[in-house]
Amino acid sequence: MNSEPIDLNRALASFDALWSPRIVTRVNDYDARIAKVRGEHLWHVHEDTDEFFLVLEGELEIALREPAGERTVRLGTGAVFTVPRGVEHRPASPGSAALLLFEPTGTSTVGDRHEEVPAHVDATTGHELTGNAG
Repeated sequence: MNSEPIDLNRALASFDALWSPRIVTRVNDYDARIAKVRGEHLWHVHEDTDEFFLVLEGELEIALREPAGERTVRLGTGAVFTVPRGVEHRPASPGSAALLLFEPTGTSTVGDRHEEVPAHVDATTGHELTGNAG
């Protein structure tokens, strides 16, 4: 990992792919990932880990299927939300958003259980950030 500071704005400017997170750094056994998003992701579940979202820019909606029923949380710039492990969820951004995510290294972007992966979603465990984002 990089031993120099990372400028998140420059890091985000270094790629265009949507729903295709880049690993900015690692903290213990966790990846700090950034992603650009627009439209809907897919319904999925992470059975063994929570998923942390911080909206760096834009707006994110996260639909949740909980025991009490389905609901949607809306996050604006600067808002954080953690989806608890085992909760089926679908992130979406009606316009566009830039996100910072914390997940255990090796966690799939489509979880452990999911519906069919649409072509616009990158099923990955994160891509290394390339280029000079410092």
